[in-house]
Amino acid sequence: MPQALKAIYRNGAFILQTAFELPEGTEVELLVQSPQIVSPPISDLETKRQFLKSLTERMQRNPIPLNAPQFTRETLHERR
Repeated sequence: MPQALKAIYRNGAFILQTAFELPEGTEVELLVQSPQIVSPPISDLETKRQFLKSLTERMQRNPIPLNAPQFTRETLHERR
C-alpha cells in the first residue's frame, strides 16, 4: 500500500523528514511536488524547435475534456 513520506533533497540525497523503516535495497518511487523545479533552458535552436513541436503534438493528442472540472481561485491557492 502506498505510503506518503516527506523528504528534503540535500547534497544529492533525499533526507526523510518522517521516521520510516525500509529494508535495505527497497525500491521507491518519488513524486516531486515543488514549484522550485526549473528545467534548464534549451539554448540550441533546433533542439528547442523539436521540443516545442513535440510538446504541441502531445497537447493535441491529449486535449482537456470539455467536462473537466473547473479550477477556482480557492482550489489553486489551497492552504495546508
